[in-house]
Amino acid sequence: MNVIPTALPEVLILEPKVFGDDRGFFFESYNRKTFAADTGLDVEFVQDNHSKSAKGVLRGLHYQLVKPQGKLVRAVSGTVWDVAVDLRKSSPRFGQWVGVELSADNKRQLWVPPGFGHGFVVLSDTADFLYKTTDYWYPEHERAVVWNDSDLAIDWPLAGSAPQLAAKDAAAPRLADAEVFD
Repeated sequence: MNVIPTALPEVLILEPKVFGDDRGFFFESYNRKTFAADTGLDVEFVQDNHSKSAKGVLRGLHYQLVKPQGKLVRAVSGTVWDVAVDLRKSSPRFGQWVGVELSADNKRQLWVPPGFGHGFVVLSDTADFLYKTTDYWYPEHERAVVWNDSDLAIDWPLAGSAPQLAAKDAAAPRLADAEVFD
């Protein structure tokens, strides 16, 4: 696996070794030993999630304040633009973000550690998005920061169109008003 650092050192792009020929391809999407050896992280994933979304759907920026989740995310069909935001007040990179294109074609994954908000927008007609989490989903602990917070200034690739949002995402607070990590 090729591990590519991002501008936020804790957030990592992972490129698997893909074996392909005229029949198709094969790759290990996750191997705990390889993940630990290549990233230096020893994490335990407890839940797998799968979402399917149409073009222009934006999900996020989500996090759990109590029982924070680390996420290993990827698109298995289509293309998304995936974002991680540092929400740790004690971090020198608090409020900074990185964005990465994840697609079925590039087979990239993104490691989003606990303490970071996460979101994505679908760029293709549809996308199937998978993510492994290091803790369970607890709706009572779920929080969000609004996707278009001017203080974050995330450069979403929306081509001038408004994204499709869940009501809770549209009503999410700005970073300045959100509960965040210490």
